[in-house]
Amino acid sequence: MDRLREEKIQKFEEFVDRRLKPDLVRAIAERDKVFEQQKVFSDLRKNLENLEKNSITSLRSMVNLGSEVYAQAEVPDTRHIFVDVGLGFHVELTWSEALKIIPAREERLARQIEEYTRLIAQIKAQIKMVSQGIRELLQLPEE
Repeated sequence: MDRLREEKIQKFEEFVDRRLKPDLVRAIAERDKVFEQQKVFSDLRKNLENLEKNSITSLRSMVNLGSEVYAQAEVPDTRHIFVDVGLGFHVELTWSEALKIIPAREERLARQIEEYTRLIAQIKAQIKMVSQGIRELLQLPEE
């Protein structure tokens, strides 16, 4: 009977280590990516509102070319911008058009964050449940 219990414990531990923990790490990483996208759109909205409020039609900026290498860029006409609308497509929009699209995108990203947060909570609950099962098999007192 002892050997059977040890085999069950080992299977539960393997399930946690090989399935649940990697799933948890993956879900957290995906949620972090969505958080980054949400921040980009929030920053874009704020920048567009500032450009519109201050009536700025041209600007100079430093652009990251990659590997922290920057180049000075001059934008002669800021009234039109290109916005990533998904699936690799970028659409040229005016400030007001972009400001209409951004809230919908922010809402979708917020829903994705909620979904990932629920998934993370479910995985953590499963880990806790399996750990409780292991504890019972080992006949250890609850923490």
